[in-house]
This record gives sequence, structure tokens and C-alpha cells, in this order.
Amino acid sequence: MFLNNTRFNEKWGLQFDLQIRSADNWGYVRNTLVRPAVQYFINNKSNLALGYLWQTTTTEVAGSTDLTLHEHRIFEQYIYNHKIGSVFASHRLRLEQRFIGRTGEDVFSQRFRYFVRLIQPLQKTQPVFKKGAFVALQNEIFLNLQNRNQINNSVFDQNRAYLAVGYRFSKKIDLEAGYMNQASHGLNNNTINNIIQLAVYTRF
Repeated sequence: MFLNNTRFNEKWGLQFDLQIRSADNWGYVRNTLVRPAVQYFINNKSNLALGYLWQTTTTEVAGSTDLTLHEHRIFEQYIYNHKIGSVFASHRLRLEQRFIGRTGEDVFSQRFRYFVRLIQPLQKTQPVFKKGAFVALQNEIFLNLQNRNQINNSVFDQNRAYLAVGYRFSKKIDLEAGYMNQASHGLNNNTINNIIQLAVYTRF
């Protein structure tokens, strides 16, 4: 995962992330996600964003032609950042309008996501975390709001719990690696995915 935040001035900025996800056991590239968003900074602790996502999902089956489906999303989000002692905390509320491509049909659905991330620097406490090793803990829950019968017949969609270690090289770049546990509620069965994630964060 690559995530960038570029601030143009006091009020406006651009958020962009690119994700490449493998199938089981690194078999092939299953998903790609491209997600830009325009940000409006209310103050130093909070901001609003309006964005778009394009996602591809590829399925490879031996003896059959590869199948690639597309999903487009529009999303609105609010982020609030603060400190709890020496911990840097971030909360994100996101509402998504999903245009899901399927074989023979397209599905529209809306989904709500709540994300919380905690960063604990491992060196002496700093008012502003500029450099050094850290531990990150985060969780995100996904809830279906509309057309649940076409998704999984449930309000609960999935939950992603994540623990990582990383290093902040400067105020502009972080590198981290971690483990994610993804619990997904499916239409016919439930799935637990064990994921290793490598991430680069940049800020300009």
C-alpha cells in the first residue's frame, strides 16, 4: 500500500492511495485499488474529503479464462486527529457509494466505515512525531447501509484489525510492515483472511 497526503495550502490538499493485493499465497495480483480524494482542512486536527475509487478484482481458475471485474466508488469522509498521552490517534468516518460490476449485472450499494489508528513512538515522547521507530494498531469496521440483500444479507460486512511496526524517516515518509486479520461476512459463508501488509506513507 502507498498512501500520500499533499497539502497545497492552509485549507486544501490531495489524498491518494494505491493498493496492490495478492490472491492466496501470493498466487497472482487479485486486486488493484486507485483512490484519489480532495481534502478540505477545517483546522489542524480535522479535515473533510471527497474522493473516488477504482478497483479491479481478478479471478484465475485453471482451465478457464481469467475473469476481471471492476468497482467504482464515490466516497465522503471526515478525519479527526488527536493525542492520548504519548499516543497519536486518528479517527476516520467514511460513507461510500459503490457501483459494483458483476457478471451479467451491476449492483449499487452504500456502505459506512469507521477506522481508528493509534501510533506509539518507541523513543522519547515528542510533541510532534518527526523521526524514529513506532508501533501502529488500527481497526476498521464496515457496515452495509443499502441493498444488503445483494451484498451479504447483513448490516455487518467486514472487520479489519491490524498491528504493525514501522520507522518514520522524516516528517515526510514512513515505512511499515504488519499483520492484518480480516473477518468478512459473505452471502454463503464467512471468511477469515490472514494478511501481511507492507506500506509506505508520504506527506508533502
